[in-house]
Amino acid sequence: MKVSVVLCTYSLEMYDHFREAAEAVLDQRYDDVELVVVVDGTEEVYERVRADYGGRDRVVLHCNDENSGLLKSRNRGAELATGDVVAFIDDDAVPDEGWVAELVDTYERRDAVAAGGRMTPAWVDGKPSFLPEEHYWLVGVTHRGYGDEPAEVRNTFGSNVSFRREAFLELGGFDPNIGGRKGDRNLQGGETELCARLEREYGEGVWYNPDAEVAHMVFEYRTDPVWLLERAFWQGYSKRAMETLVPESTGEESEFLGDLLFRFAPDRAKRTARTRSGTEALQLVMLLAFTGVVGLGYLYGFRHWR
Repeated sequence: MKVSVVLCTYSLEMYDHFREAAEAVLDQRYDDVELVVVVDGTEEVYERVRADYGGRDRVVLHCNDENSGLLKSRNRGAELATGDVVAFIDDDAVPDEGWVAELVDTYERRDAVAAGGRMTPAWVDGKPSFLPEEHYWLVGVTHRGYGDEPAEVRNTFGSNVSFRREAFLELGGFDPNIGGRKGDRNLQGGETELCARLEREYGEGVWYNPDAEVAHMVFEYRTDPVWLLERAFWQGYSKRAMETLVPESTGEESEFLGDLLFRFAPDRAKRTARTRSGTEALQLVMLLAFTGVVGLGYLYGFRHWR
């Protein structure tokens, strides 16, 4: 089984991180891996990519004529790929050396149409003491409550998800209208919408393998409370949008909200009372604050998604 890994990039500021991701893909323990690099319309970046990777085996390079956005770039990468499976990773993420091998094992054991894995945090400037693990999803990392065992799920994170290429192309890939800022709105959830369509068409979701690990770089700005609160708001807005666009896609959020309010929050409250830990108390407050702001974003979404 040949696996094509699509890696999109566009900024010179991210180039060193892009190279780390690219080298980790090419150094996978699994042999039959192709790296597809899509530069999103930045000629200076493409020239550097071509100088570093233009002569490398198992590498396909492409530069968009103009900035088209991440989802269109990923779709283009899948079109250029030649693998049986197309996997996606971001330029701020680094896969474990066994990542592709674990994905392939999942496809073979489960006869899967799509597979993904765990996102682990790589704290660039240290882990913030106030951020509860239940809300790690705000920084693109697998959160508490997601599950530690292999299972069929609706979707995994966009930086650690893969599809049989034929199925991906038949579905038309990611919907480029989902994702990014539109005026005062910031709609997120491209992988959610695609995986919901996948389940409708093929009758199954994404097989989650926690051993297929990708480390996501959490830069300092992503640990700023204001940035996190804004992200929580737009995540709530996006949940409402997904509820309208793909009504069957929201079951996992409802289940997770129940866990937050009736399992995780009471558990943290008990630990705070028992240990009298300031950190535990702060994380409990922030757990409730982030959850509340997600709710506000969801309510705001009713203005645009009915």
